[in-house]
Amino acid sequence: MLRCALRSTSLWNFAVSSQLRRKSTQGHTLKQARYYCQSGEDVQIKQTAASTETNELPDKAEKAPFYTHLQKCLCPTDVLDMFPASQQHLSSIFSRMWESSKRMTDEQRRCELQLMFEHPVFEEVCERAMTDAWRMRSDDLAYSLLAIVNLGVPQNTRLVQTLLRVMQERLNQFDIRSLSVLASCIREMENSRNVQALREALRLLLKDRIPEIQSMVVLQSTMRAVGKNSLILLKKQLATKALSLADEFSPPNTQDMFSSLAAVGLNFKPLLDVCSKKITENMHEFPFGRLLSVLKSCHELHYRNYTLFSSISEYVASTFDMWSNKQVILLLVTFENLSFRPVVLLDAFAERIIQRSNSLTLKDLLSVLKIFSLLNHDLKEKKTEFLASVTMVLESYLPKMPPTDLLKAKLLQKDTLDQLLQKGKQSDKIQRWLHTLDLCLRLDKPQLPPSLTSVPDLHITVPAHEVKVNQEVLSAVRSIVGTDAVQDSVLEQSIYLIDCVITLPHQTEETGGLELFSVFYFRIAVFCAPPTSFCFGTTHPRASLAIKLRHLEKLGYKPVLVPVLELNSKIEEETIEMLQKLIFPVQEPTGTQEIPNNSPKAE
Repeated sequence: MLRCALRSTSLWNFAVSSQLRRKSTQGHTLKQARYYCQSGEDVQIKQTAASTETNELPDKAEKAPFYTHLQKCLCPTDVLDMFPASQQHLSSIFSRMWESSKRMTDEQRRCELQLMFEHPVFEEVCERAMTDAWRMRSDDLAYSLLAIVNLGVPQNTRLVQTLLRVMQERLNQFDIRSLSVLASCIREMENSRNVQALREALRLLLKDRIPEIQSMVVLQSTMRAVGKNSLILLKKQLATKALSLADEFSPPNTQDMFSSLAAVGLNFKPLLDVCSKKITENMHEFPFGRLLSVLKSCHELHYRNYTLFSSISEYVASTFDMWSNKQVILLLVTFENLSFRPVVLLDAFAERIIQRSNSLTLKDLLSVLKIFSLLNHDLKEKKTEFLASVTMVLESYLPKMPPTDLLKAKLLQKDTLDQLLQKGKQSDKIQRWLHTLDLCLRLDKPQLPPSLTSVPDLHITVPAHEVKVNQEVLSAVRSIVGTDAVQDSVLEQSIYLIDCVITLPHQTEETGGLELFSVFYFRIAVFCAPPTSFCFGTTHPRASLAIKLRHLEKLGYKPVLVPVLELNSKIEEETIEMLQKLIFPVQEPTGTQEIPNNSPKAE
């Protein structure tokens, strides 16, 4: 069945494009590929020859002198100077040329590869590889193609397309390691009919060969190679196989598994949980790059694990002196993308900024402003010092900052505002930024610079709010305080939607022995917030929700925040009881509640 599938997709369709730039005489092997095919009888003859010659290959020990000399070659032209060589050496020749070029600088590599293409023997080596492809072993075919592609040989040449064609015909003979190498190679190749046919055949074959895989390196290479476009069933089979080998995971294997799952686009929680636990237990064995890679994979996979995030944050904070500003900021930016607030790490970095604020570049500064504001991090008694430090650095960079960056930093100058107002006419995003800035200036009343005696009127309008009122909450609130005391769908300042406002009379007051019947009304703003409005694993408000809470208080409301996630698992009576406690608490809450570190929360 598979054999038929391979034959039906084995098509010769070689694209036509430019040849390699050569200063010497142009040969035939690297010329544009042409349309042609071979008969089934010719293919069968060549396959039989390949099988026979493969069995007659000399032992590795007999070839030792050649490989000893090969390892001494420091550049591709050194390798070519060793030619001629036998057919079984071709793969090693291409691989050594690629290996030697990897250690060079970009400029040196460019020059050396140009010399390689112009070397008189290079054309002969390529011609020999194309001629002997049918007699090469499967692993030699795979490694040869990998090296040739990485050396920059155009993929539409007869050499590359011949190797692809031979591998289509002999794919069933490949062992699992050769399949892994091939899969890694064609994953990065340009799309063509031959490459696409080989990809599809490879996916079909891998599905049946997964049980044979016992190496984590091979398994992870295979996972990355099948890619996001493969069938979900194949992805889960590979992930399940990886889970069965979890006891053998080394620390690097766990990080590689995160990136492998990200490469196929599969959030396989059982496997991710196991890897997270192993990383948490061996945190000291992971360098910065691997920790950052894990966090980025979590973001790509929409995977959240409170214990993992907390452990990374606390480890970096406990070894803080060994991390540069750039490294800390990269971690904090990634944590912010994950909506996670690393409290200890933020506090440690704030202390460094207070002590050495001049070490921040403009890019660093903008990242710091974004991170601390979006995560709504309260530095408590250090807040004043921190703001003074970042303000001093910010002022030194003002002449270099474009208007949109000035807006992010919430600075006002007339010419800057004029530019932004003009841009805002074409951008809803900038309009909302300006509107938020306007509200912050009018409601928060920050201290203005001497050049600004009053807050300018920005005359900003924003598009109508499209979020719908939560009817479940509205019904429950009405059952608690009655219908007359509730007003639904209130929109404050054209941007802050309140599900319902409860207006209640204040108790009478007694003054100087006389009872004065003065009625005061106070307003309670009840509104819902999705999980994305909170820092992960907590009820700590972040980003725009934090600003909304602050501004509603300035406008005279008592905000009552209802996490939507908590409503989903409750029946009507439980919802009413929860809202009753939120609206009329026995004791005012003293702050937000964090999920304890020993209670992991993952999703």
